[in-house]
Amino acid sequence: MQLDPTSGWCQGIAHCPSPNFNERPGGEISLLVVHNISLPPAQFATGKVQAFFQNRLDVTEHPYFEGIADLRVSAHFLIERDGAVTQFVSCQDRAWHAGVSCFEGRETCNDFSLGIELEGTDEQPFTDAQYHSLIELSRQLLAAYPGITLQRICGHSDIAPGRKTDPGPAFDWARFRGALQDGGHAQ
Repeated sequence: MQLDPTSGWCQGIAHCPSPNFNERPGGEISLLVVHNISLPPAQFATGKVQAFFQNRLDVTEHPYFEGIADLRVSAHFLIERDGAVTQFVSCQDRAWHAGVSCFEGRETCNDFSLGIELEGTDEQPFTDAQYHSLIELSRQLLAAYPGITLQRICGHSDIAPGRKTDPGPAFDWARFRGALQDGGHAQ
């Protein structure tokens, strides 16, 4: 995987363009937000996250889908359980991943953030393959967008407390941050 900072698209990964984005005001990219998602909840490798981010989710396939049918959301990236990375929105554009949010007193985090979804749940450990891909992708994002620092990487729960809980207690922040700090091989 190789990020082209000019286009904001990574080469060497799947692209699944979402219509759920718009222009990033001011062009600032200074925050990285880690999320988790699974559709239906706690089911993996269904392809439903991709359909959801493209507004193609068949609401008749699962009762849970009826409650999210009208949502228009996306993230920049999804990392599946096997480590496969899919990009939905150029890093240059504003994906609709954070919702009502605030970081260090600044609201509307979508304006200045990138969103990475990990396929998973709050309670289930993420896979080694996911950490490997997350670390590799994050290193490229840190190098391309100097406004993102280690201190400006957070979870969805950090910017939407009380409303969101992801990536949840099963996410190993020490492993993730440690690998980014030491610059060594992805663990």
